[in-house]
Amino acid sequence: MPAHRAHLRRTRILAGAVLAAAALLASGCAEAGTAGSDSAGDSKGTAAVKVGLVYSKTGPLAAYGKQYIEGFKAGLDHATNGTGKAGGHTIEITERDDAGDASKAIAAAKDLIGKGTKILAGSTDSGIALQMAPLAAQNKVLFIDGPAATDGLTGINKYTFRSGRQSYQDTLTAAAMLGDAKGKKVTVLAQDSTFGQANVDAVKAVLGGEGATVSSVLAPPSATDLTPFARQVKSAAPDLVFVAWAGATAPALWTALDQQGVLTSSKVTTGLAGTASYPVFGAGGEKITFLAHYFPGAAGTDAEKAMTESVEKAGGTPDLFTPDGFTAAQMIVRAVAASATDTDAMVKSLEGWTFDGVKGEQRIRAEDHALLQPMFQARLKGSGKTAEPELVRTLPLDKVAPPVKPLAG
Repeated sequence: MPAHRAHLRRTRILAGAVLAAAALLASGCAEAGTAGSDSAGDSKGTAAVKVGLVYSKTGPLAAYGKQYIEGFKAGLDHATNGTGKAGGHTIEITERDDAGDASKAIAAAKDLIGKGTKILAGSTDSGIALQMAPLAAQNKVLFIDGPAATDGLTGINKYTFRSGRQSYQDTLTAAAMLGDAKGKKVTVLAQDSTFGQANVDAVKAVLGGEGATVSSVLAPPSATDLTPFARQVKSAAPDLVFVAWAGATAPALWTALDQQGVLTSSKVTTGLAGTASYPVFGAGGEKITFLAHYFPGAAGTDAEKAMTESVEKAGGTPDLFTPDGFTAAQMIVRAVAASATDTDAMVKSLEGWTFDGVKGEQRIRAEDHALLQPMFQARLKGSGKTAEPELVRTLPLDKVAPPVKPLAG
């Protein structure tokens, strides 16, 4: 059996066992509380449950933060049937802008916790998320990460969950489309950040484990002239280029890669970013194989339709990370319905929970709080302003399940 198939088979076997356990846990938690119902552990009442959303309203990842908050508002409306309540308790939302600055995020979180906040959510930046998680554990508050994709959050502690995908799931999606990696050279082009390093580690773990030689070219997040880094990739003459990039410099990156001939000399794969990024690929977009966390219309689920209608009614447009906010709201409603005061009961209600999300069936793995979810493969049709993503394949949650990482602490 080829190495890549063996790896995926091991993942499927492991995931299958986990899914069976998760199903039992989910059924065991069914009476812990559902949206709009009163939990057996809480007396009836209207006391508010304070939820703090600390996210990038401004800063380098502000576009992602905007998508998150629009999805969150749509998800909260959907999950509470428009009441804003769960378990008889009003969910009181406070937004704080971290501007992409970890010190601002931690200061905001501490202030919110001091004011009685029981749930924190929204981290857009991976470095910030990794600092928020220990703070949540120290104060025994629930933390639900947002678009931040670092694998380091999975299993970090019992109080930390995630509402989006993680880098390992991106890499497994890429591995599924790349075929046999044995003997091939793979170069990871990324920013020298927590997010970038997480992608390097994930590619080394998956494709390196299947026999590929994996190297990396890392650019400072502040770099604006990206031609030197494109030249480094070209000179490495890789068979595969895995690009992991976030933020406003993406257009400059793809221009540099096209100008240096990388898109024609190597096979290039990358994550399909937000809708604003589609035109930046130009004619080269049809030469790229995309792994997709989400794009509008990818799933065709009832939850996706509800999200789209709500966001558009509010004047927004669904995008890459809109589902992350929607999912976070679903999780918060589930947790508050279980208990308005007991964080451990909130945690228990989420562990093993299977639910219908924007992307389809999703499951919170009890062992490490990984969010198992479908992933997509896509290609761009057309170029410039007419570029549109086309679904190639949907990978079910068990096909892209990261290895189990037992909870720390």
